Amino acid sequence: MYLIEPFRNGEYVDDGAYALAMQVYANENIFLDEGIIFPYYCKPKIEIGRFQNARAEVNQDYLDENGIIVVRRDTGGGAVLVDEGAVNVCFLIPEESGLYGNYKMMYEPVIQALKNLGVKNVEQSGRNDLLIDGKKVSGAAMTKAHGRVYGGFSLLLDIHPERMLESLNPNQKKIESKGIKSVRSRVTSIREHLKPELQDITTDEFKDLIIKELLDITSVDDAKRYEFTDEDWKNIDKLVDEKYKNWDWNYGNSPSYSYQRDGRTTAGTVDIHLEIEEGRIEKCHIYGDFFGQGEITDVSNHLIGTRVKREDLLERLSEIDLNYYFGNITKEELTDLILS
Repeated sequence: MYLIEPFRNGEYVDDGAYALAMQVYANENIFLDEGIIFPYYCKPKIEIGRFQNARAEVNQDYLDENGIIVVRRDTGGGAVLVDEGAVNVCFLIPEESGLYGNYKMMYEPVIQALKNLGVKNVEQSGRNDLLIDGKKVSGAAMTKAHGRVYGGFSLLLDIHPERMLESLNPNQKKIESKGIKSVRSRVTSIREHLKPELQDITTDEFKDLIIKELLDITSVDDAKRYEFTDEDWKNIDKLVDEKYKNWDWNYGNSPSYSYQRDGRTTAGTVDIHLEIEEGRIEKCHIYGDFFGQGEITDVSNHLIGTRVKREDLLERLSEIDLNYYFGNITKEELTDLILS
């Protein structure tokens, strides 16, 4: 089996958008005489499903404050936090292997690898989960594409329940301790179950251990590798720019939705009703007890077509005299209200 790692000019690429782009590119373009395994870890990202509404799934303020990006997958499913605490393993296996849909077969070498690293009481549970002492440490998915089984699974070396909960569900204004306790009751970290001498390993070291175990080699240097060419990287860059780091794909591709926000501002109470189409304001109605001189519909109409993105809203609102329409209010206040 061939190993692909995200190295570029000797540097490890830990950008979450690139991690997805590399997998998708390999699936569409790299066909070798054996299967391919692609293990990686990355900086924090929220990966959302193909048909999800990004704005409804994430706490954008928290993501912005903590440098967490949103990346939309090409496949369905829900939103999930992917960060440096997990080693993710993508694979491309010939369809005739019989692996498709057989998660027991997929997890067998993973279970043995973890046992070799000192983990006890590890087992597959349900359709596609891996548990240690009844707590989840891995989830998997797979599909068919181009005569191959294209899938992957995660291995949670460390878990960050606070980050997980804070990153998602923007309408959950306060993350209560019971929510974090709930995550901790269902999920565990692999680290605490490893051999004593492995308790302080880094994610990178854990990734190498998993590679050696799954490929049955004594050193990662012994792996049969495929390295992306300059032409491969050129195409991967294009995929990232045009898709996985493109606002129109990650946010604008969300289903149509409507929502209402109201709050107290320095000008008084402002009540905004919005209809969003492809991530842009399609309709806008503003109400409130503020004292303005102009027709408030001028502001509503001015916002139509604007992306629901902080910098775009700020730029758009800076083009009009908000004090004339609302009284004493700032563009930052109005933008915060829209994005709240």
